[in-house]
Amino acid sequence: MTISDLPAVNASLNGLATVFLTIGYIFIKQKKQNAHRNCMIAAFVTSTVFLACYLTYHFNVVAVTKFQGQGIMRPIYFFILITHIILAVVIVPLVLMSMSRGLKQRWEAHKRISRWTWPIWMYVSVTGVIVYLMLYVWFPGK
Repeated sequence: MTISDLPAVNASLNGLATVFLTIGYIFIKQKKQNAHRNCMIAAFVTSTVFLACYLTYHFNVVAVTKFQGQGIMRPIYFFILITHIILAVVIVPLVLMSMSRGLKQRWEAHKRISRWTWPIWMYVSVTGVIVYLMLYVWFPGK
């Protein structure tokens, strides 16, 4: 594996985090707290590995990948990218607070913050995959 493989690895990690987040949500709705906890920890670990790979890639690659789509796809791409980036920054402290409160079994505090954390984390994970697909699969560079 080389540095140039990391965007695909990152998209895969985002996709995997999405799966864990979805299954974890289903488990908590079914009141399966242990299964929920395990999925959320798996999503956290997956997202942490993603962040390490993402930073490794961006600290080692000088060239910037330019979006090649035209027409209506350009503003759509940039809207998705900008909201993804902003919410990716916002989600870090929210995840840390949610995880901390959940692991300390502070259920009411955990529920209050997780109502915000889960949808934002899900959005960031899904849009991470979409950004990858738009850049490298649907509108690849020449």
